[in-house]
Amino acid sequence: MRPLSLMVALVIMIGGSVYPFMFAGQQGGVDHAFASAVFWAMSAGLVNGVGFTPKFVLWRWLFSGWACLGALVLAAWLRWA
Repeated sequence: MRPLSLMVALVIMIGGSVYPFMFAGQQGGVDHAFASAVFWAMSAGLVNGVGFTPKFVLWRWLFSGWACLGALVLAAWLRWA
């Protein structure tokens, strides 16, 4: 799952750099909940993707591959719900 996590994180990073309006809401303002979920997915993907495993249990869970997937699902739900 590590290469997939890294790939997801890099796609989010490059996509957000090339097209920052993807973080905008319907009215053109920033959708903070969506952006937070996407940035959590990106952070978890980068940490997990490079092979780093935090020692503290909470950080280990927050930056796992499953947390990356969960944050992506949350972001998709926030965007299209």
